[in-house]
Amino acid sequence: MSKLSLILLGWCFLGGQLAFAAEPEWLSPFESFYAKELGSTQPCEVEKKSVYRVCSKALKNDGNAAYVYHHNQPTQTTVVLFHGLSDSPFFFDSIAPVLHELGYTVIVPLLPGHGKVDADDDMEDGGLAKRWTAHVNEVMEYAYSLSPDVYIGGFSTGGALSTQHVLNHPEQQKGLLLFSGALALDESVENMAGIWGIKSLAKLLDWSYETQGPNPYKYPSVSRHSAFMLTDIIFDVREKLENGNVPNLPIFSAHSLADSTTPIQGVKNLLDLNKGENDTFFISKDYDVCHADLVVSESQLIAMKYDASQVDATEPCKVPRANPQHREMIEALVSFLKTH
Repeated sequence: MSKLSLILLGWCFLGGQLAFAAEPEWLSPFESFYAKELGSTQPCEVEKKSVYRVCSKALKNDGNAAYVYHHNQPTQTTVVLFHGLSDSPFFFDSIAPVLHELGYTVIVPLLPGHGKVDADDDMEDGGLAKRWTAHVNEVMEYAYSLSPDVYIGGFSTGGALSTQHVLNHPEQQKGLLLFSGALALDESVENMAGIWGIKSLAKLLDWSYETQGPNPYKYPSVSRHSAFMLTDIIFDVREKLENGNVPNLPIFSAHSLADSTTPIQGVKNLLDLNKGENDTFFISKDYDVCHADLVVSESQLIAMKYDASQVDATEPCKVPRANPQHREMIEALVSFLKTH
């Protein structure tokens, strides 16, 4: 091969690489959410085809970044999935690709205060719950601009925020997807939330909030103050339901009956009031699936590289485990989406 041919081949290869790296312009508004929230964004260390990830030096690592699974153009259906308290979009890494294969656009945002190297100020912010709600609103507005059919859902706190959005914006969503939906907490936590000055006390007890721990994609503990931010969301949802503001849309709910962090009764109350169709995937207590493990697959467990030496491994639910019913849960989710 001549030198000229090699040069031309190199240019063709480079052009192909540049074309691969280029992202559709309609994805740029998603990046702008985090340029403001995180201060700046930067290219990710590893790029993956059909995945647009928004990385930043403010994040613990790229695995904490918000992302969009796309098809190079908007699709008929978009699914938006919000993560839980103290964790990150990583926890939807086994669900988002499956929905993408169905032909959907899948948006997995990063809630304010999460995934960061330094989150102390965020976790002490008295307006954190309002920031979460505002971010859900702006992401959903973006999703509505892409597709006529939009599903909203989330894990734990993300499920509570999704339910709140549905009640505030009826008739907009195609359906609601709940994974360990945090629509109720332990009774002792809920009772404490009503004590005057408890949030200020929680800030003092949190002291300097640590973000580094045995799991690179999750904070080592839940900030007490942020937990009371979550109770604000839960109480708002509960008040709306009690006042007759009930949903009328298809709801999918996956929940472990062994979950002591978010008792299933909160979800059941929502399902009982829902005027639309409910599809449930409730995992028997016999499987002993902890709250945080519901969305964890075997491959995610390996990717975590969880350092169990940093914790008391004998404490219940302290060390993550893969959900033994994960595949069946995904199959139930896919069936729900195809039906509705």
